[in-house]
Amino acid sequence: MSMVTKNFQYSAFLRGPSQVLPSLDHADIILERRDDENLVLMRMERFQAGSDSLHIAARALAIVARRNLSLAEEVLAEELPWLTWLPETERQECVRELLGQLMAGADTGELLPFGRALTSWRSTAVIWSDPELAGDLQGPFPGDGPEVTRPADAP
Repeated sequence: MSMVTKNFQYSAFLRGPSQVLPSLDHADIILERRDDENLVLMRMERFQAGSDSLHIAARALAIVARRNLSLAEEVLAEELPWLTWLPETERQECVRELLGQLMAGADTGELLPFGRALTSWRSTAVIWSDPELAGDLQGPFPGDGPEVTRPADAP
């Protein structure tokens, strides 16, 4: 289920907020900015409901992880079908890292590190999905050569 959003140019909001704000009755608003990250406006009730739900879900998964780590990893992996593109060793590393970040975020309320790790791992999986690209990125790389010793007068 996805939240309904409505997009407006940030400049339109600055010129006439009364034209934009009524949309908050039925949707969250994305203010699109040309030279910076977009902004999101939402009613506090919707924000709090989403925040509370996410916190409860993250804490619940953290509790499961403390009691049965392999089950928590299985649950997380089932929600991330792109994990199948990762080699087995990286898949395990990914799930453990994401679960750790999620548990830390559940304890602190700071979920941005989890979001960054999720984006990074998803990008890594996409690269692994292309065998040619994955092979190219494993090397050897032009310029890789023998190790050079440090000159005698260098610190």
